[in-house]
Amino acid sequence: MARYLDAKCKLCRREGEKLFLKGARCHTVKCAIARRAYIPGMHAFRRSRPTDYGNRLREKQKTKRYYGVTEKQFRIYFREAERLKGNTGENLLMLLERRLDNVICHMGFASSRAQARQLITHGHILVNGKKVDVPSYLVKIGLVITPKSRAKSQNFVKERLEARKGDTPPAWLAVDQKKMEGQVMQKPSREDVALPINEAFIVEFCSR
Repeated sequence: MARYLDAKCKLCRREGEKLFLKGARCHTVKCAIARRAYIPGMHAFRRSRPTDYGNRLREKQKTKRYYGVTEKQFRIYFREAERLKGNTGENLLMLLERRLDNVICHMGFASSRAQARQLITHGHILVNGKKVDVPSYLVKIGLVITPKSRAKSQNFVKERLEARKGDTPPAWLAVDQKKMEGQVMQKPSREDVALPINEAFIVEFCSR
């Protein structure tokens, strides 16, 4: 487990900024970027100046790591974003934001998206009273998300909510901490995405 966590920290350092892969830890002094704000390896300070192509590739890779999706999944989301009306880059981010694992993380049921995916795949999450074990499930307006009624699921979510008691969920989500219940009130907008992403670079790269 320690090696796995270290590998996630190295991803942040390689990108040169926080990817929030380790949840609440990324907001503390224990964050790898806070402790060592340079890329790992003996040649860390010999990195050449990035090209336009490199900047656009990096933006795509960074976004994939934020949301924990594979290259194949990312391409599927991009094709779907192109088919939708409006700005392709914004459509892409809205699709990624609506993933169930991302919603669970925003609601405070999990401390990171990786933990949220594990929670979902292990069958701890109900959507409108039905078990959903697919992290890529796209939530819709009006859906109610709760932990399973068994003690293990309830206790886990309760602990996470208490640990993130001061956090405020995005405006498009409503969370009742006492009932351990979250609801999707509306579709997310570009303003709801707090991550430092330049979607125009992603569209330019993927449209080549």
